[in-house]
Amino acid sequence: MIFLIQYNRPTGRIVTFRVFDNSERAAAEDSRLELDLDLHRRNIDDEVVLLEAASEDALRRTHRRYFEDLAQIAKSAGS
Repeated sequence: MIFLIQYNRPTGRIVTFRVFDNSERAAAEDSRLELDLDLHRRNIDDEVVLLEAASEDALRRTHRRYFEDLAQIAKSAGS
């Protein structure tokens, strides 16, 4: 699966989250580029990434910073 994420660093929140099948790679890349260009035109400095993972659960484990705040990550690291 391919995941398109628009992440606002100052607020620590996901603004856009879209899922594409692996067969939709070109559409995912086009969507990422369109979103990035639109944000640039509007002078919005959000992070836009395409990530691959077997599932959303796997993505949440490997890229926790997009889904949890620092306190949640620190708490689970201490467990």
